[in-house]
Amino acid sequence: MAAVMVVEDDPATAAAIAAELVGRGHDVTCAATGGEAIERALERPFDVITLDRMLPDTDGLAVVERLRRAGVGAPVLMLSALSDVDQRIAGLRAGGDDYLTKPFVPDELAVRIEVLLRRTRPERETVLRAGGIEMDLIRREVRVDGALVRLLQMEFRLLEFLIRHAGHTVSRRTLFEQVWHYHFDPGANLINVHVARLRRKLDMQGRTSPIATVKGEGYRFDAG
Repeated sequence: MAAVMVVEDDPATAAAIAAELVGRGHDVTCAATGGEAIERALERPFDVITLDRMLPDTDGLAVVERLRRAGVGAPVLMLSALSDVDQRIAGLRAGGDDYLTKPFVPDELAVRIEVLLRRTRPERETVLRAGGIEMDLIRREVRVDGALVRLLQMEFRLLEFLIRHAGHTVSRRTLFEQVWHYHFDPGANLINVHVARLRRKLDMQGRTSPIATVKGEGYRFDAG
């Protein structure tokens, strides 16, 4: 999971980008203006920023230059309908790390972000290993004792979150907010169903699931 800020003033485009990235397990924050983008980037660290060139209050080049002067080192993927070579060069010289011309396919944007993450993150942050389980966060693959286990999107995100907090009890509220991005309890047995399904898939390899239920509190991943 990566923290991505999407800077885009068109609501439909921002929603399409966010949906693609959330679907791949990323934590997405949106900003509609350059000023808002700078404010958010200075409030918290992001792993990647997608930045539209044409914003209502300023040019994207001014935004990336401001971020670099402020010491924000997150890779920036510039997005623009301006496709000539000089415009692309200007974006890269201003501090951008990649340049994607509009219109684009959301899947291509997601892959470009994954490439930027591979460049900037060491392997220990893109491959998680615990209790005989290996998670490749770029390829979106999970292996148990070397055997490939196919997980659905939310199962993958749930397992990643639990592994990153191995040894600690994680409450249901935390899972709702951090994995499902709900700020309320949707009721039913949403988490119970996903945990049960995840356990069954991990048990398929003859290994007892490392996901323990802590009665009245939540769940804990025991790495063993």
